[in-house]
Amino acid sequence: MINALFPLARPLLHSLDAETAHNLTLRGLAALPPRRPRADDPRLAVDVLGRRFPNPVGLAAGFDKGAEVPDALLGLGFGFVEVGGVVPKPQPGNPRPRVFRLPRDNAVINRFGLNSEGLDVVRARLAARNGRGGRIGVNIGANKDSTDRLADYVACTRALAPLVDFVTVNVSSPNTPGLRDLQGEAFLDELLARVVEARDAVHPDTAILLKIAPDITLEALDAMAATALRRGVQALVVSNTTIARPASLREAGLAKETGGLSGRPLFTAATRLLAETYLRVGGRIPLVGVGGIDSAEAAWTKIRAGASLVQLYSSLVYAGPGLIPEIKAGLLDRLKAEGAASLATVVGRDAAALARMPV
Repeated sequence: MINALFPLARPLLHSLDAETAHNLTLRGLAALPPRRPRADDPRLAVDVLGRRFPNPVGLAAGFDKGAEVPDALLGLGFGFVEVGGVVPKPQPGNPRPRVFRLPRDNAVINRFGLNSEGLDVVRARLAARNGRGGRIGVNIGANKDSTDRLADYVACTRALAPLVDFVTVNVSSPNTPGLRDLQGEAFLDELLARVVEARDAVHPDTAILLKIAPDITLEALDAMAATALRRGVQALVVSNTTIARPASLREAGLAKETGGLSGRPLFTAATRLLAETYLRVGGRIPLVGVGGIDSAEAAWTKIRAGASLVQLYSSLVYAGPGLIPEIKAGLLDRLKAEGAASLATVVGRDAAALARMPV
């Protein structure tokens, strides 16, 4: 029913500013009666991070920042949902307007600035749903005015690791001043060491993931991958939004807005970085491919580039929740056409070629 209603609701939602439309969507999801997702074809199952994911299609962080509707989102057919970003103290983020649709580019620019209700609120919501099942992760960050950002990550990890399947360390948001500085080798080494130590103290089974920016150099990627492996990070998420503005953008006026660009224009750069990352770490830790996934073909390409799991968000703004079953059906069609028993046989097989994709 939700899939059928979206084409009718989309003109109304898109007549509103993007943040208001998003908040209405969250309220609508909260009002839905509880529903269990339809069982997925077992060929879509993915075994990573010590867990079985029913399918590889996840919701990226940023949609459900406050962990308000993770179960409703799982009910739409996602294989996993990442809530957040979460920071220790409540903070309003940047002034509105702070999110912009680029409809002719199937893209979004946001400069939310990690607006968050704070750690206590999110922890209470996750604790209330504990035991319901479904794969849930949480994205964590640092307060904008924090005097000890490393301590912020540790506090979030200690509080939330017992309640989720994975914790994603976000050092790659372009909308919090200085946050990307934590991607530097020395800072990152200490940060990951302290996050892993905090996780081990409260819930060793929870996986630690690291989310990186698409704008880094290959030299920086080398250092980050080495640090992540050395510190026992269990997966890399590639990638966050970009501060770049491709020359191909058609919405030239909106493209001048500051913030992180996501959606279709990010696909090539994020997929190239994903492939480069796979060439460096493939076989040692899994990768989560994010950025520009708006079709089964795009998801299939991410998997061929090295992703064991994929995440989407911006494409839902334009395609709605019907995109989720479309992607899953398309992946099954491709497995059938190749006579493959599972997606694991495809992961990273074309990484070398996709790392050389023209921009």
